[in-house]
Amino acid sequence: METVTVKASRSYQVEIEGGALPTLGARLTSLLPRAKQVMLVSDSTVAALYGEIAETSLCGAGLQVHRFVFPSGEASKTPATLCALWCALAEASLSRTDAIVALGGGVVGDLSGFAAATYLRGIACYQVPTTLLAMVDSSVGGKTAVDLPAGKNLCGAFSQPVGVLCDPQVLKTLPSRVYADGCAEVIKYGYIGDPTLLKMLEQPFAEAPEAVIARCVRSKRDVVEADEHDNGARQLLNLGHTGAHAIERLSNFSISHGEAVAIGMLLAARGAVVKGLCAPDVPAHVEAMLQRYHLPTECPFDADAMAEAALSDKKRRGGEITLVLPRKLGESVLVPTPVEELAAFFAAGGAKA
Repeated sequence: METVTVKASRSYQVEIEGGALPTLGARLTSLLPRAKQVMLVSDSTVAALYGEIAETSLCGAGLQVHRFVFPSGEASKTPATLCALWCALAEASLSRTDAIVALGGGVVGDLSGFAAATYLRGIACYQVPTTLLAMVDSSVGGKTAVDLPAGKNLCGAFSQPVGVLCDPQVLKTLPSRVYADGCAEVIKYGYIGDPTLLKMLEQPFAEAPEAVIARCVRSKRDVVEADEHDNGARQLLNLGHTGAHAIERLSNFSISHGEAVAIGMLLAARGAVVKGLCAPDVPAHVEAMLQRYHLPTECPFDADAMAEAALSDKKRRGGEITLVLPRKLGESVLVPTPVEELAAFFAAGGAKA
């Protein structure tokens, strides 16, 4: 088992162990001995695969389990679903010593974490990510949110979980496209600041993912501990994300988050070269890496539409938005950029003119 301790406003452990899902109940009650009830939150896909295993484990630990299941997909990450979850928590009479267990990918984790942060002004949330993307990124660090029509993650809260349990065995049931989504976030960590990870990724890691997952979690741990509320170094985790969120919105989320991040990273690398901020060998390296993991590299939208969509990005501060740009292989930097320069930047990166 790999264990990573995150020391933020709430300290907790991220436990990475194959075959650990049936031990969920015992792990949760060791953390929350006063808990009597839990709300097990999952989407329709994950509930069918792992809901019974999780519920059996929680019941076996002496907990009363309530279930909240919503349709899978980003389209469910809305205030309406959040309100329905709040009502379910109230109808089940969960108290401040009880907990939400988020069993699923990033949508489940973000929604559950926000509900836990706000119900009764805060109850515990235990994250059980079931996608690679959620294991290496969204389950760790305490960012919780729902989407608005204007953009992704515009309503949320910083609220750290009480613990995270990653069982890499569940990744074997992921569709190839969903697995590739997570690979985009894994690759991102390499270009942010881990050239050794980039070398590791030259060989497929699907058969033994624990070391790669743990390495990514440690990278995220380091930036979260340095900048929990995303005002400085933590923004490096947004490599590719300004373009990605615009792409997701313009595609009405038919392009997944990981696919959009992949395209966004390549846009950032190409644009950074044009701006004279990046070594010229980086874009080709990024493109080859994305292709190795079956991720897209072409932006289907024009630069003006991308820039307009990016205006609702939560990272914008007044007339500026901070872009994360690779400087060389394994190193990225933060570059505050006037919003009126975004269209030219996206065009330089490969968006349609």
